Amino acid sequence: MTQYTKPHAAGDHSACIRLVPIFNHLEESTMDRIAEKAHTKHYQKGSFLFRSQEKDDALYIVNRGKVRIYRLSDSGKEQLVRILNPGDFTGEWTLFNPDVVHEEYAEATRDTSVCIIQQHDVQEFLKEYPTISLKLLGEMSQRLEKSARQTAQVAVESVITRLVLFLAENVEPEMGNSPTITLPMAKKDIASYLGTTPETISRKFGKLENEGLIQQLSGKRIKIQDLDDLLLYSE
Repeated sequence: MTQYTKPHAAGDHSACIRLVPIFNHLEESTMDRIAEKAHTKHYQKGSFLFRSQEKDDALYIVNRGKVRIYRLSDSGKEQLVRILNPGDFTGEWTLFNPDVVHEEYAEATRDTSVCIIQQHDVQEFLKEYPTISLKLLGEMSQRLEKSARQTAQVAVESVITRLVLFLAENVEPEMGNSPTITLPMAKKDIASYLGTTPETISRKFGKLENEGLIQQLSGKRIKIQDLDDLLLYSE
């Protein structure tokens, strides 16, 4: 699989920058300035933005498509870290640690367009617009908290409890107590994310459905019959 760079109009870069919470609070003219420093790369499904142990110095912003970030254990077992959708970004650690290497893999799971901004350009904007730094630190803090929570759950919670909490995390407040959610990733990726196997996660989905707590619909959609009952459920 290959990746290739293709010239894009400035408007395409501007649209990409406007997707990102760390930038889209700025004035239009400022976002246009940031967009001028970006360039776009296109990755075919299955190709890598970067691999573990590669050195890098760029911020990657997903414009279109989907990217999965994962690690490999010493035994070669894959552990999903997160899924990047349009507006999500990765590579932020290199902005503050220019000599480090990636510890993760970033793989395009479908044909994907990514806006890339080099480290030195981002650092200049951080100095000029401190609010970007605050937004960036907030995002990194949320990721650390989520990672710590995920690690604790894998260590002490049953698979069914991890799955229930995962489903609940995808419910927005305005959805009410009987929401229909769309899974943010394939079930095999949910299994990796929750530290179990695809076969086990399929059985647990089936068990929740047999208990009348959820209904599995088409298009990765899940109908939660009663969120309170789901959260109270345990094997």
